[in-house]
Amino acid sequence: MAKLKLGAIADDRPIKLTVELPAAVHRDLTAYAEALGRETGQPAIEPTKLIAPMLARFIAGDRAFAKARKIRTPAQSPSTAASSMPSTEQG
Repeated sequence: MAKLKLGAIADDRPIKLTVELPAAVHRDLTAYAEALGRETGQPAIEPTKLIAPMLARFIAGDRAFAKARKIRTPAQSPSTAASSMPSTEQG
């Protein structure tokens, strides 16, 4: 079996977020949790515990997002960053 992209899931203080997933996505999360448990030698974790690390890995691997994030200084909020970006309008 090929190595899964996620490793062991760290226990972190969560922020509660409610989402609705299609049944097929939930089935895939459940299957992934079982495969991850077999690969790490641990019992399968709850599929809901996979969502945050999967999203984090997706965001970390998105080069366009990383580039856009570098343009904005860390002290700026998303709304102030958008207003401080150079205009593309020709005047």
